[in-house]
Amino acid sequence: MMKKICIFVAMFILTLFSVYAEDEYKVYDAKGIVLDVINEEDMNNESINTVQNVKLKILTGKYKGEIFHIKNVQSGNPVYDIPVQKGDKVIVMLEELADGNVEVNIADYVRDEYIFYLIGIFTLILLFIGKFKGLKTLITLIITMIGIFKILLPLMLKGYNPIILTVLISTFITVISIFIISGIGRKSISAILGTISGVVIAGILAFIIGGRVKLTGLSAEEAAMLLYIPQNVKFNFQYLLFSGILLGALGAVMDVSMSIASSIEEINKINRNMTVKELFLSGMNIGKDIMGTMANTLILAYTGSSIPLILLFMAYDTSLLKIINLDIVATEIIRSLSGSIGLISTIPITAITAAFLMKKN
Repeated sequence: MMKKICIFVAMFILTLFSVYAEDEYKVYDAKGIVLDVINEEDMNNESINTVQNVKLKILTGKYKGEIFHIKNVQSGNPVYDIPVQKGDKVIVMLEELADGNVEVNIADYVRDEYIFYLIGIFTLILLFIGKFKGLKTLITLIITMIGIFKILLPLMLKGYNPIILTVLISTFITVISIFIISGIGRKSISAILGTISGVVIAGILAFIIGGRVKLTGLSAEEAAMLLYIPQNVKFNFQYLLFSGILLGALGAVMDVSMSIASSIEEINKINRNMTVKELFLSGMNIGKDIMGTMANTLILAYTGSSIPLILLFMAYDTSLLKIINLDIVATEIIRSLSGSIGLISTIPITAITAAFLMKKN
């Protein structure tokens, strides 16, 4: 309860800040580099542990090239502190005050450079191993990112129904990705139908069960913060939750459906005398092998993201009854199980569709 009150107070202050800040000062974000940590003062009081006197050079933006001497306050809490050393690159927030002065504060470490290095390594390996297929995979990834960040999320922010948007974008991503990677053919059509069916099944299950157990969609702090965004959008947080489940299940379901459709096509090429039933049974056998590992993939992915929470429960010896009925835990259970059921359902749907289409003139 206390945590929710603190979040509400913080969001209220931020809202007031966004309303009045424009008249008083302007705020800029920029990159900077620590030229030197001149000294570090021990304060040893309740709110401030130490203060670093830092010489900082701005690397980007309006104040590029300028040098500032600032105080970097450390509270002693590793969650909020950003201790720096000479040579560290940091994100700084520059505030132009009404009196003409500029206040500079260190906001975070610069991390994007190494992220871009990793993206470069990923791209090179993808192209080196996959060659033309790797290039097509890269194109589908770019299209997926555009669909999510340029269409889906902006339209959600304008107040459109998240579930309808997610279904449409998921269908678009599935069709475009599979057609680009595998071309237009029976295999691709089978994989598309299997993927869409599996994702819809996962979404329907999550919607029905989530509604019955009264999931709020507000288990994450980020969702609660959406109540105070300046756009004043009235979100249906349950719909946001279910759209996230749909989108989260899409990748794994697409992987399974394409694997089964490709396998059935190859089997049919090797032995043209196989019947629809024999192709279907072969697809099911392949799907059973895939099923165990892919279901584990979904469960482990969701569990891995919740390790700190699970450790908290274990540390305080929380009862299983209380744990399983918490909103945040129930949300993750429904998310992982509905996604896994959708994935498993994809196997027979794709197998029968592919078997039928391969034998259809």
